[in-house]
Amino acid sequence: MNVKRNGVAEFGSFYAGGRQIHIEGEPVRSIAFTQTASYDYNPNGLFHIEQAYVQYFIPSEQRVGIPLVLLHGGGMTGAMWEHTPDGRTGWVQAFVEQGFAVYVVDNVERGRAGWAPFAGIWPDTPIVRSAQEAWSLFRFGRANDFQARQPFKEQRFPVEHLDAFICEAVPRWLSNNDTAVTTLCAALDRIGPCLLLAHSHGGEVAFRAAAQRPGLVQGMVAVEPSGFGSSLEASTLNGKSCLFVYGDYLDATPTWQSLRKKGAEFKNTLDQMGAATEWWELAEMGIRGNSHMLMMDNNSDEIALRIGDWLRARY
Repeated sequence: MNVKRNGVAEFGSFYAGGRQIHIEGEPVRSIAFTQTASYDYNPNGLFHIEQAYVQYFIPSEQRVGIPLVLLHGGGMTGAMWEHTPDGRTGWVQAFVEQGFAVYVVDNVERGRAGWAPFAGIWPDTPIVRSAQEAWSLFRFGRANDFQARQPFKEQRFPVEHLDAFICEAVPRWLSNNDTAVTTLCAALDRIGPCLLLAHSHGGEVAFRAAAQRPGLVQGMVAVEPSGFGSSLEASTLNGKSCLFVYGDYLDATPTWQSLRKKGAEFKNTLDQMGAATEWWELAEMGIRGNSHMLMMDNNSDEIALRIGDWLRARY
């Protein structure tokens, strides 16, 4: 479809979920806020952790009656939907221009949600994705071609801006999956009935949250999900529409061969439970060259339009 330019009539933000903790027994220490301001800092007291930050954008002309929630993947934040590494506008603007009210989530420990700096609160230490790992895992090119920055043939990700992309990587704690589900549910409670679009690791969080909030999540789009739900959780999507979207080069690594297979198995489970699913492998549809980061590839607007058309036809 041809989309008429549609501006933002309102935007804002809120925090949702999390829990409060009390820190005791830590020593007071002298700190300096600036070169001229010193202070005796007491790290003990009441703190709030594990909340989500949600930013929303309401279009001037809301053409879809139900909002769209965007959930980031692992080691990423809501910033991944705002722009591309080469400076183009991202899916936030693409969906706003299509008439969707868009809610962007920074889930537990990510971005403006913040993280808990207290020892022992989370059982593990954080990890951060390196540029080398992103290169092969996100299917920009073969691992051995990283130093030369030689991408896959027909690659659509702007690899010449890889350095800008890796600035988006933030720490993640692998022990927080259950917490991420609980906190996303709190955000959904605040947003109300919605459509949920999730990327990569966010797929598992989204499917599990949808199972816990079946009255709120009306439909889903899973963009290259790396995690899913159980059969019991799949049953809660009975009668709802769910779209799976995958890019190209899925045979490039054993990881993605396995994830595609598991995704297809979960789709079949959803079908058996009465969901209305659809499976897009863009390369099989004649759209070649997409990486794991479809929302940043050079045809990102086209993909957003296709997804938007699919959603509007159902909602």
